[in-house]
Amino acid sequence: MRVTVVGAGAIGGFLACKLFAAGHDVSVIARGETLAAIGEHGLKLHTGDEVLVAPLKATCAPEELGIQEMVIFAVKAPALPSVVEQAKALIGPQTLVIPALNGLPWWYFLQSAGALAGMRLEAVDPGGVIEKAVPVAAVVGCVVFASCTVLSPGVIKHMSGSRMVFGEPAGGNSARVDATTEAFREAGFDAHAHANVREEIWLKLLGNACFNPVSLLVGCATDELIDDPFLHALFIGMMDELLDLGRTLGIAPQIDSAQRIAITRKLGKVKTSMLQDVEGHKPVEIEAILGTLVSVADRIGAPIPRTRTVYALARMRAKNLGILPG
Repeated sequence: MRVTVVGAGAIGGFLACKLFAAGHDVSVIARGETLAAIGEHGLKLHTGDEVLVAPLKATCAPEELGIQEMVIFAVKAPALPSVVEQAKALIGPQTLVIPALNGLPWWYFLQSAGALAGMRLEAVDPGGVIEKAVPVAAVVGCVVFASCTVLSPGVIKHMSGSRMVFGEPAGGNSARVDATTEAFREAGFDAHAHANVREEIWLKLLGNACFNPVSLLVGCATDELIDDPFLHALFIGMMDELLDLGRTLGIAPQIDSAQRIAITRKLGKVKTSMLQDVEGHKPVEIEAILGTLVSVADRIGAPIPRTRTVYALARMRAKNLGILPG
């Protein structure tokens, strides 16, 4: 299968290397030092004591690659509106688009039922730039449950997790979701098809919305955050708010707040992606992870006071550090 991964950072590099090793014709869209490093040494993935070197094609010009069978967007959410216009050159009538993103993706409500059906998430897709460039009919919903980090340009370390969930944005089952799931399973991922992928996205977001912004504020990995009794109580309160918000929208992951926290605690010491961005002085995904939730709550009149407070504090902290996008 001809696959292009847009973004060769932690998650993008992880996905690209494993798909390449499984025999797929994989290319990556990268730039700067990452592009140069991949061109010279290949893309490298460290897992435990093993190092996988993938001598795949890397370019900053998507038009060089032509139409692909699958395009995976694995850039940070703030960067997506600026890259989709170029990436259109990769997408044909039969191309599957897999958004491997944090937070609520731009398509989340576009094919949903209920009170927010068709709602555009301006926090991640201002002016509908992504919606216009990427047909929602091409999208297969995706959630990645993995912890990875960039050791240096073009060198990725996979620390834990390989679970991936795929599903139709509108729900239900389909042959293309089953085929996508099987392709990733054969590449070594713990891949699953889900009839309601929006629930799985919300499940991941429960953790991201708590641990990411608080790690930005206090500079701790997840184990230390969870073990602090005051922060643990905050996380329970935030997750309760977000579970209630989801139920109002017809999104009800079969889990409670304590169980969701326990999942992250079992992973041990993990630096959130937002904490890694702070340390690397890179733009943070405040709007994708929290701004979207606040805008959804505003639309339906949900108070979510703890979540709003953390959003306000994390946003100002990011602004003062010079890493708030826009």
